[in-house]
Amino acid sequence: MPYLFTSESVSEGHPDKVADQISDALIDNFLAFDAESKVACETLVTTGQVILAGEVKSKAYLDVQKIARDVINKIGYTKGEYMFDGASCGVLSAIHEQSPDINQGVDRKDRQEQGAGDQGMMFGYATVETENYMPLALDLAHALLLELAVIRREMSEIKYLRPDAKSQVTLEYDDNNQPTRIDAIVISTQHDDFDEEARMLDKIKHDMISILIPRVKAKYPNYAHLFNDHIKYHINPTGKFVIGGPHGDTGLTGRKIIVDTYGGKGAHGGGAFSGKDPSKVDRSAAYATRHIAKNLVAAGVCNEVLVQVSYAIGVAQPMGIYVNTYGTTKVKLNDGEIAAKVEQIFNMTPYAIETRFKLRNPIYSETAAYGHFGKQNEVVTKTFTAPDGTVITKQVELFTWEKLDYVDQVKAAFGL
Repeated sequence: MPYLFTSESVSEGHPDKVADQISDALIDNFLAFDAESKVACETLVTTGQVILAGEVKSKAYLDVQKIARDVINKIGYTKGEYMFDGASCGVLSAIHEQSPDINQGVDRKDRQEQGAGDQGMMFGYATVETENYMPLALDLAHALLLELAVIRREMSEIKYLRPDAKSQVTLEYDDNNQPTRIDAIVISTQHDDFDEEARMLDKIKHDMISILIPRVKAKYPNYAHLFNDHIKYHINPTGKFVIGGPHGDTGLTGRKIIVDTYGGKGAHGGGAFSGKDPSKVDRSAAYATRHIAKNLVAAGVCNEVLVQVSYAIGVAQPMGIYVNTYGTTKVKLNDGEIAAKVEQIFNMTPYAIETRFKLRNPIYSETAAYGHFGKQNEVVTKTFTAPDGTVITKQVELFTWEKLDYVDQVKAAFGL
């Protein structure tokens, strides 16, 4: 029987995402000047105010106010009328030194024996549904807001857009779990004030359907047929959306973990990513399990897979690895046997994960909006400036966990 499945996304100007981006900008700056930094940094944003809190062990000294303001300005909060802008907001720092009780469980004389920074379980997921092995509903939801941000910065076709926005996509699936059509699209976008609310709503709805949707549809040639004339559109369904961003709602780091991962497909261990250095397995092991899942699917082991790993704080070896192929396996092994092979192929100790994915580099700002997975692996050059004027330029590789560099090893192990 056909069924519906929905995923949502939020823009870089959503208050929770503003907080995530500030936290990850701090991580990048700490790692740029001291690759061994241990950081757990939370951010709160509200009307005209940014509050930073957390624990840090680092040789680096940062101008956290400037870093926060630069992020806010880059997002697009640059006008006083937004009641939150990079030039005038207050920035309060309550960052302090990391507890030695926690640190003693992580650091080891032999780096390869480095313990997990916390207990917990992490999940990775992949599917053949899209070219980037991501769930289609989430991929479309991200694409809508990424394109909306491009349009906002172009200031050509639509001139009234403000940074805060949300999207939601509902797909219909058939009995074979194949998407057959888009049932509904929800877009709520912050905007400049209009003289007449009715005219405003009509114009925004017209622009979203006639300008935004065709641009997104063009990015999905394989799924163009899903964009039909019967899609239910809910564009700014509550009406006026002038007050938004941190002035409309308080934002906190780590409140969009489903947007950050798989849009409700698969599972989530509960730990947020942003603001955490890679010794925190909430982040690093979630990246590693995504890498496993993606390489398994790309190698042809299965069409869909969920991979779980779990840790005890201070212990290097994981408690165990779990695999669920949802009945899509293409090899003559059950899920337990597949998991056993995965343990042999992938070293999942925290130090091995950090090393394999080059995680002690400043690569995290790019993860903090529109999802941590499904992005393009690429090498970029980034520049950081310390309060004393020291400038560091680094060439770093982004989204290393999206590489299909273990496909050959997986195929060999499974006889494919």
